[in-house]
Amino acid sequence: MGKARSMVKLFFLVICLQIIVLAHRATAETTTEFIFHGFNGNQSELQLEGDSTITPNGLLRLTDRDSDVAGTAFYDKPVRLLDRNNSTVRSFSTSFVFVIIPSSSNNGGFGFTFTLSPTPDRPDAETAQYLGLLNKEDDGDPDNHVFAVEFDTVQGYKDSTDRIGNHIGLNFNSLSSLVQEPVAYFDKEGHKEDFQLTSGEPIQVFIDYDGPTKILTITVYPTRLGSRPTTPLISQRVPKLQEIVQEEMFVGFTAATGDKSSAHYVMGWSFSTGRVPAATLNLSELPAPPPNRAKKRRFNKEIISLIVSLTTVITIMLVLSFVLLIYKRRLNQEEILEDWELDHPHRFRYKDLFNATDGFNDNRIIGSGGFGTVYKGSITKDDDDQIAVKKITPNSIQGVREFVAEIESLGRLRHKNLVNLQGWCKHGNDLLLIYDYIPNGSLDSLLYSKPRLCGAVLTWNARFQIAKGIASGLLYLHEEWEKIVIHRDVKPSNVLIDDQMNPRLGDFGLARLYERGSLSHTTVVVGTIGYMAPELTRNGNSSSASDVFAFGVLLLEIVSGRKPTDSGSFFLADWVMEMHASGGSGVLRAVDPRLGSGYDEGEARLALAVGLLCCHPKRGSRPAMRMVLRYLNGDENVPEVEVYSHSSSRYSVPSDLKEPLKE
Repeated sequence: MGKARSMVKLFFLVICLQIIVLAHRATAETTTEFIFHGFNGNQSELQLEGDSTITPNGLLRLTDRDSDVAGTAFYDKPVRLLDRNNSTVRSFSTSFVFVIIPSSSNNGGFGFTFTLSPTPDRPDAETAQYLGLLNKEDDGDPDNHVFAVEFDTVQGYKDSTDRIGNHIGLNFNSLSSLVQEPVAYFDKEGHKEDFQLTSGEPIQVFIDYDGPTKILTITVYPTRLGSRPTTPLISQRVPKLQEIVQEEMFVGFTAATGDKSSAHYVMGWSFSTGRVPAATLNLSELPAPPPNRAKKRRFNKEIISLIVSLTTVITIMLVLSFVLLIYKRRLNQEEILEDWELDHPHRFRYKDLFNATDGFNDNRIIGSGGFGTVYKGSITKDDDDQIAVKKITPNSIQGVREFVAEIESLGRLRHKNLVNLQGWCKHGNDLLLIYDYIPNGSLDSLLYSKPRLCGAVLTWNARFQIAKGIASGLLYLHEEWEKIVIHRDVKPSNVLIDDQMNPRLGDFGLARLYERGSLSHTTVVVGTIGYMAPELTRNGNSSSASDVFAFGVLLLEIVSGRKPTDSGSFFLADWVMEMHASGGSGVLRAVDPRLGSGYDEGEARLALAVGLLCCHPKRGSRPAMRMVLRYLNGDENVPEVEVYSHSSSRYSVPSDLKEPLKE
């Protein structure tokens, strides 16, 4: 009997040992960790393609300084990044030290990427702006399953000219960065310090992704600092990564040159999946960085003779130009850049904008407002390269203030539901803003002008998706950007609709930025009659709640197809509230009659209820935009709407607070 018990115990012991071994193997199979202090002796663990090579002293060189070359280097084993239990992207982290040596002190390009790819090479990728990652045909294709952190030294993607760039971007299946930041680090006092990728000095990067929170952080800094900054340059939720990552991915680098070129080197690299950070690189064990020398050029005798001749001619021309310049300066005072202009270097030439709009021809006008006129233009002959140029009314103090506001706010905002500001121009009294051209015009024209002209009524599905898109854009302004942005002029004419019927909120001329935790101290009434919250007419103090009110009016307008006010005492929110108070299906009488029966009753009730909540006369009773979006997406139940009405004196503005209102 005792012997049988011993055999049973031995059997269970063997089973437990097998379970432990299998668990260890499973962990080993799903966890990847490696560290390279230089790459000599590690060639078998990397798959190199194109111009990539390992130098004799152990540097991984992705490209040399030849023109129009590309190189890739991937860890040769696939990495499992999807959790087998719930198919979510697992945590991972990586650190590497790189050096970029430009062809000359002011001429380098194009850049390199750290990449998650479904394959360990990019055989069809192109050079220059495509960074050895994608090509013209597959750029933007959701089947790419490519995520990249780009380190770009040329700002010229989908542009007619290549300009000096120095930024880091997050790219999802495309070379258009969803998130982009100028290269910088935060010092111990929290000050942001810029530096150049093409400085020729070693630069260290930490990329950390936390699976449970979906937050990606990126820290970049010159190794001469000696320690990692505590504040990352980028900290961003990236739920879109879930759409990119497949069960097995390859990790590595891509790089390319174009007509501008740089040598791209990686000195050391560590990587880890799971919650354990990548192993720390010991900088003293890395190979020596490459020398930062300008690329040598050899000239034959004919070229030298030509250079001498040209130098003589150019010298004579320079002397004549100098004399002419002195004469012109006496006639015209040289334009002086103001402080705020220096902070926003993407300045278009007035001559290019003048030509793009045929001299600001009236035939090019696509819109006008209280502060200026908008023209359609094209910088190149390509029909896909169209722009919208907003020309601010000259000799207007308020127009100048609007111009500065858009530069300060929209110029740094990036969201799919906001109008993208490409650049700006200031020429004498002419103030101009350059945007992406949005082909379908404004929501105002789709609700009112187009139905009158051709009878085409905006469908219910389009209206509901437009409403949710506008809500998403406002949520980004109020809660998701680094500062709080109060738009202060939400209305249909400031919402543009792109060719996919996605809304883009624009016209940030009245916008104000606030640090988080601070309060608005504006005392001037601005906005458009019909969309202004009641508290604005009392104290002029705008807030995110006043934007919510304007969104509520806009939402009711989208559902009903009616303007918020008329020349009498009509106010849209009160009219809808009367129908809501009647009970039953009475509120559906507010739906645009031009839709007939072509709408979803449940969605219409939802939109009208949310609109009424947002239009509550008490600012404290209005929901935040995050909750508004959850209501519209069906993630939260809409609370019962209490009956209220707005005072007839709602637009009686004290004279000491008055500033011209938009209508």
